[in-house]
Order: sequence, then structure tokens, then C-alpha cells
Amino acid sequence: MGRAFEYRKERKMKRWANMAKVFTKVGREIAIAVKEGGPDPEYNPRLRLAIQNGKTANMPKANIENAIKRASSKDAENYDEVLFEGYAPHGVAVIVETTTDNNNRTVANVRHIFSKYGGSLGTSGSVDYMFSRKGVFKLKAGELDLEELELELIDFGLEELKQDEDQIVLYTEFESFGDMQKALEEKNLEVVSSELVRIPSHTKDLSDEQVEDVIKLIEKMEEDDDVGSIFHNMNMDEG
Repeated sequence: MGRAFEYRKERKMKRWANMAKVFTKVGREIAIAVKEGGPDPEYNPRLRLAIQNGKTANMPKANIENAIKRASSKDAENYDEVLFEGYAPHGVAVIVETTTDNNNRTVANVRHIFSKYGGSLGTSGSVDYMFSRKGVFKLKAGELDLEELELELIDFGLEELKQDEDQIVLYTEFESFGDMQKALEEKNLEVVSSELVRIPSHTKDLSDEQVEDVIKLIEKMEEDDDVGSIFHNMNMDEG
């Protein structure tokens, strides 16, 4: 089936395998959310999302509560979100989302990984225009009627709805993410996961050997504690 197909299937399981690292990343999400909108999830949709991500990763409730307390204290670490753009080998566009308390360290690490694995760090805006930001929500399908659900959610920014096995996947524009999150909560629909993603406007087809080169860079980048999400325009379809 090719390395790309295997990677696409295994990637998330591999990333979530190291629970300590996952909890660290969720803790940083919580810290930024509290900094932006306060410690009360009822009035802070971004914090609700971070808490939900923690639950999805099986983060204990006590850990989540402690992360919120730490983020609310006067001695809380100050994290910033920094976006990096560049190219992996074979002209594959890459966006790296990071959360860092030391920008110099993160810049150095990201630049080093790009360079060591055959890529190059670009300037702001160099590849971002190739991607569209979207919100993605996954719900438990249960007995939900897709047509009825689509009609209910279209006024809250729903762009696309599809069923994937026992889940329903919803896509929204970036600007509608908060509205959709609130609507799903008010309708008491069980959200399995929700995230903001960057979807490429076009993808590059590579040989298995070329795919391997790109995956080496991405996997190394994912090992860095400051790195949250990585998006690229390599074609990951089966083939």
C-alpha cells in the first residue's frame, strides 16, 4: 500500500503513545487558554476545547484541574504560540504550530530539523497561503439523522458533514469554530474530538522513497516538546 498509507494510519496512535508528552502539550493548551480568556471554562470556549482534548487523551481530571490552577497563578509560565513555515524535501510545504516559553530555543530547534532532514525554514507567509484553516468536529453517530443534523447546524457555519464509520465529521470555517462548538454543546451532542486544522489547497504526489524522506523530517519535528501540530501538502491517500 505504500509508506504514506501506513504513516497516515499509524501516525496519531504513535503520537498519543507517549502520555507524558501528550499531557504536557494539553497543559500548554490550557495555559494559553486561561491567559486569553480566564480560568472559567463556561465563559472560555478555548479552555473548554483544551479540557476536551485532555479528556480525549485520557488525562486524569485532577491533572486538568491542576493545570488550570497553575495557569491561573501569578507565577504561571508564559507561553506563546509561534507558527513556522517551510519546505520539507521534494518541495513539500510544511506548517509547524508550536507553543513555547523560549522562542530562541524553538526557532533554533525547528531550523535545525528542517536543515538536517533536507528541508528549509521559510519566512512568514511563504507557504501559509497554500492552506485553509478549518474547524473539525467528530461526534458519536449513534442514532443521529445526518440530514436533520445538517439542517440544524448550517446556520452555525457548517460547511461539510460526512459519516466515517461510527462517527460523524463536521467541517467549519475557522471563524465559525466557536459558534459551532457552542451549538453542539447546547444541543447536548457528544463531541469525541474537535480541532483546528490546515487543509492544503493542492497536494503533491511523491514516490515511496520521497515520502520516506518527508516522513523522517515530520517525525523528528513531532518529537520536539514545543511542537503541537504539523501540516503539509504531501498526498497521503492510499495508493
